Amino acid sequence: MEVRARLAIQELGPTFVKLGQVLATRPDIFPPNWIAEFAKLQDKVPAVPFEQLLPELEQALGKSPFDVFKDLQKEPVAGASIAQVHLAKLQDGTPVVLKIRRPNVRERIEADLRLLSHLGRLVESEFEAIKRFRPGEIIAQFSKSLERELDFALEGRNTERFSRNFADDEYVEFAKIYWDYTSESLLVMSYIDGIPGNDLASATYRGLDLKLLGERGANAVLKMVLIDGFFHADPHPGNVFYLPDNRLAIIDCGMVGRISMDRRDEIADLLAALVSRDIDTLRDILMIWAENSSIDETKLGSDIEEFISSYDNAPLKHVRFSSLLNDLTSIMRENQLTVPPDLTMLFKALITLEGLGRQLDPDFQIVNHLTPFVKKVIVDRYMPANLLKRGKRGLGHLINAVTGLPGDVSQVLREAARGRLKLNLDLQRLDHFGHQLDHSTNRLTMAMITAALIVGSSIVMTVEGGPTIFGLPAFGFAGFFLAFVIGILLMISVWRAGRD
Repeated sequence: MEVRARLAIQELGPTFVKLGQVLATRPDIFPPNWIAEFAKLQDKVPAVPFEQLLPELEQALGKSPFDVFKDLQKEPVAGASIAQVHLAKLQDGTPVVLKIRRPNVRERIEADLRLLSHLGRLVESEFEAIKRFRPGEIIAQFSKSLERELDFALEGRNTERFSRNFADDEYVEFAKIYWDYTSESLLVMSYIDGIPGNDLASATYRGLDLKLLGERGANAVLKMVLIDGFFHADPHPGNVFYLPDNRLAIIDCGMVGRISMDRRDEIADLLAALVSRDIDTLRDILMIWAENSSIDETKLGSDIEEFISSYDNAPLKHVRFSSLLNDLTSIMRENQLTVPPDLTMLFKALITLEGLGRQLDPDFQIVNHLTPFVKKVIVDRYMPANLLKRGKRGLGHLINAVTGLPGDVSQVLREAARGRLKLNLDLQRLDHFGHQLDHSTNRLTMAMITAALIVGSSIVMTVEGGPTIFGLPAFGFAGFFLAFVIGILLMISVWRAGRD
């Protein structure tokens, strides 16, 4: 079943392939065999002839690209469903990379996204069991991410923001953006002369330390997540180049994630709880993320304790963070908890990062790199400057609530005076009680009708004359037969209610 689903997604085109790649990071929704199949989805399509890209290039540049660039290569050096990459030089001889959007790709993707949005709303309204996974919200998050990928000017701004965040880090660099030529459909950036992330043989031949490269790559991504709150969401080897002196260059900054300060604190607490095997903190954080109020906290705590104990005697180097994360999200799935949609890209980035680290160093352990960052986040949380910032923010919320109270009260009083005051109460147990009362009333009514039929038929039986059935008055016989049928239905209804 899952294989057929993957093949169908592959046939539907790039939008659905990218959605499948996002779903591969949701083990809280899908079991492991489905996750494994979704992970096989590849965003690879045949190259578009350069002549078909010329109209897009000429519109973006306002003139022929051959008048703007020298040595423009017509054969792409890389490509995917959204864009192709070609090499060229500026007029002064500076080598650059041109990322060119494929023709008509925006129209196709926007049409697919409208279809997905409609499908998400339909599934959420028709299937109550799926509603808790918030498919509409997942698709909305995915749509925003994909629309950002279509805007290459935004990718340029993301790249520059990463450059600023790592200005003091001599081991990580990003491409320079040439804004004179960059637009929504064309990104022009400096050429990075490095070793592709998949070419480990060349990196070893040139004397690079693969283990050190893995450490620096992990530290870079974890800094993005836990310190900056702005991270590269797809740090796979194809988006990394290895440079001399064991430095890294990270490219393709179209898919990024953002984490709020409060969410960063929750993630830091979650990771600290995983490392320290703190069951209570783990349960509390999962409860914060959950929107389901009918959760069996005892069962959840028991499942978390069993999960933690399964890793008690395992050496860190033998524990895959992806497996640990999958086990945790499986617990969430079994307890009908869901991962907030804004964390989907984060989990994807961490799993991809571990894959990159293990490729460089078989003994790579992401937990070893997480610990110092988690400690820094927790320590910084209680620094005077941050406490003051949080205090000001809380005081601002309190002042807004107090100053807005008279107006809110006045509005309530005006609505009450006009007879338009409404109270919306979501009382699930009371609603259930109402349904039970309704069913009980219906059964009582049926019983009274049955009793009336029996009494009335008995009276009719004593009256002589009129039509007969089997020698008995027809109307009396019909009344008894109808009472018998209703009595049988009533007994079945009571029996089913007792089972429920």
